[in-house]
Amino acid sequence: MTLKIQVYSDYVCPFCYLGKGPFEEAIEGKDVEVEWMPFELRPYPAEPLDPWNDPPKKAAWDSTIAPYAKRWGVDMKLPHVSPHPYTHLAFEGYQFALERGLGKAYHDRVFRAFYGEEQNIGEPEVLTHLAGEVGLDEGEFRQALAERTYKQAHQAALRHAYEANIRAVPTFFIGDQVIQGIAGKEQLERVIEDQLNKQALEASEGPEGLSCDADGTCR
Repeated sequence: MTLKIQVYSDYVCPFCYLGKGPFEEAIEGKDVEVEWMPFELRPYPAEPLDPWNDPPKKAAWDSTIAPYAKRWGVDMKLPHVSPHPYTHLAFEGYQFALERGLGKAYHDRVFRAFYGEEQNIGEPEVLTHLAGEVGLDEGEFRQALAERTYKQAHQAALRHAYEANIRAVPTFFIGDQVIQGIAGKEQLERVIEDQLNKQALEASEGPEGLSCDADGTCR
């Protein structure tokens, strides 16, 4: 039985980018279905982060994020896109891509564009170019962003995050287990294997307490 996993993240969250690699290594070859879920850390009109002009934020990158990236072999840098862009348009683009079967490819490309290439993923033209790179029609994509065609779909996805009481990202819902924050490959593999084994056991045991009486009543 396929294990369903939901991963909540934001494109401007460095720990979300850091955590993608170990997670994707952990699920490789396993019977899982992953749903990438949006969560805006600082939705418009909240003041965006400006780490290059905020010494404590820059110090946190140097002391925490950069060492993790080096340890896990993640090629990422603090983007010289400061303040950080809002991500609602990037997520509306994700809904466009998802509807066309290219959600994962687009999701990966946008993340890499920001933390690997320092591109401004808040700009429609940047997003349109990225969409084209993964095989989406750039004209249709550009029009969808301009007309906010997928605004409602994105808002509906955000409501799932609020209903799930998401307060920080990344957050992984793996079966009935929740991991908040980045986790190493080994920890993720243990949780995934436990959940796969639990599902297999439940499936083999079948429903409990069901019976039929002599008069044909089944309950």
